[in-house]
Amino acid sequence: MPRIPKGALIVSCQARADNPLHGPIFMSAMARAAAAGGAKGFRANGVEDVAAIRALTTCPIVGIDKVFDDEYPVYITPAFAHAARIAQAGADIVGLDATPRRRNGEPVGTLIGRIRSELGREVFADVSTLEEGQAAAAYGATYVATTLSGYTEETAALKEKGPDLDLVEALVRAVPVPVVAEGRFDTPELVAAAFARGAHAVVVGTAITNPREITKTFVRAAAPWAGEGNAGAP
Repeated sequence: MPRIPKGALIVSCQARADNPLHGPIFMSAMARAAAAGGAKGFRANGVEDVAAIRALTTCPIVGIDKVFDDEYPVYITPAFAHAARIAQAGADIVGLDATPRRRNGEPVGTLIGRIRSELGREVFADVSTLEEGQAAAAYGATYVATTLSGYTEETAALKEKGPDLDLVEALVRAVPVPVVAEGRFDTPELVAAAFARGAHAVVVGTAITNPREITKTFVRAAAPWAGEGNAGAP
């Protein structure tokens, strides 16, 4: 199985059901475009998208299976059955929520162990804190990623502060496995900052593969001038 190379940009090709680009045709096209731009790997959600991207690249794929359930806060590959179908679809690496929150599946340590031993896949552990990253590494995760910093109750206050570069650096110092920076990296400068803090690789999603959200940022910039007509036009 290919590993994530050091210094790699990983592009997250995901679109929820309400997104006009939802589906394997569009996500595989996004991956093809990202590969042409120099991406060295991909993160993808669901069997269909993983399989479609697998068909066009030999680069490593971090596959996840999002299963939303109002009763459980964990939705990123919560159980072994979800990991198994993602692996079968062609994911080299299985991504999962490695926080200790309630999940409709095996305890995270058990899940990581089964993915490694029964599926023969590497594990990409999404965490939100240093302690969670240390635990994931101890359980056998191949990579620890800052994906969930800002997206758990404990870390929610960090969401508006940009990427959690401090967590990247703390994990690099504390765990014996490669640390991947992910979450709100929306400029090249922030990507460079993550590598400067010791990140093995960086995942970028929305800023590359979500035109709807990218458009919103430009619309917000234009908002003060909205409705003024052509008064200032030549």
